[in-house]
Amino acid sequence: MRRFLPDNFTMLLVCTVILASLLPAKGAFAGYFGIATNLAVALLFFLHGARLSRDVVIAGLLHWRLHLVILLTTFGLFPILGLGLGFVPEWILPKPLYLGILYLSVLPSTVQSSIAFTSMAGGNVPAAICSASASNILGMFLTPLLVGLLFSVGGHGGFSWNALQQILLQLLLPFVVGQLLEPWIGGWIRAKKRLLMPVDRGSILMVVYLAFSTAVVEGLWHTFSIGDIAAVIVADTALLAFVLCFTMFGSRLLGFSKADEITITFCGSKKSLASGAPMASVIFAGQSVGAIVLPLMLFHQIQLMVCAVIAQKYAARAAHHITEEEAEEAASPA
Repeated sequence: MRRFLPDNFTMLLVCTVILASLLPAKGAFAGYFGIATNLAVALLFFLHGARLSRDVVIAGLLHWRLHLVILLTTFGLFPILGLGLGFVPEWILPKPLYLGILYLSVLPSTVQSSIAFTSMAGGNVPAAICSASASNILGMFLTPLLVGLLFSVGGHGGFSWNALQQILLQLLLPFVVGQLLEPWIGGWIRAKKRLLMPVDRGSILMVVYLAFSTAVVEGLWHTFSIGDIAAVIVADTALLAFVLCFTMFGSRLLGFSKADEITITFCGSKKSLASGAPMASVIFAGQSVGAIVLPLMLFHQIQLMVCAVIAQKYAARAAHHITEEEAEEAASPA
């Protein structure tokens, strides 16, 4: 039953939301905390750039069909499904929460969990590393552009070009600097993964605290009911279930190997909280970011629980298949 329980990071997210609800950042403190959060996010993307080995990128480019399927799912199928959820009546799914679902639909894939689940299930790990990394790099450009396109098409407003410039300055520039320094510091950073994990998670927690503080001050919990939150959970679950089935069975129809099918399934169905929370604070600056981030936080936990079960199923089938082959070899005459 442990796989159905929230992980430690999810518990920290819940505690952060509770803290923001009870003691929201206000006034001058909120301003200073916002500056600290921006610096933490810049450091996060600098470390992402420094960690990514160029050899992995070059090797991954050779498997272009797999990466194309994943990218089309991440930035094509997901947004179409997100628009489709716009037909749900507003009395079931309130508009601010729907916009959060639409926002998560245009986000890049995760990096750490996609690779971890692919490895656990026996998939193509090098391809997963390359695909997830490429998704996050492209997401710095595609996510704000898709937000501007889809939100304007739906009549929900959009974002200014200034928001894109802020993303390039705050997220892409540190990433590029980290990538340029990778030959000298990349090995050390990859070796010190546990020591640097607080930067990864700490920056996300800071963004979430600041976002929910602003939302709480504006009356977030007085605006949405338990039923509204339940509607988001149902929508998130349906979105994930459809994409998982599409990637799993679609990759088989396209003739991919079992290892590649696993990679497509896990990399194509994920949405990154690590990238989504910081970008939301930039794209929706001056707006109620808490309602935008809430569906993403719920999706984050749902995808971890569901994909953990699927990864174990893949691993169990692979182990059973190997056992049967060994039994056949032992039974066959020498």
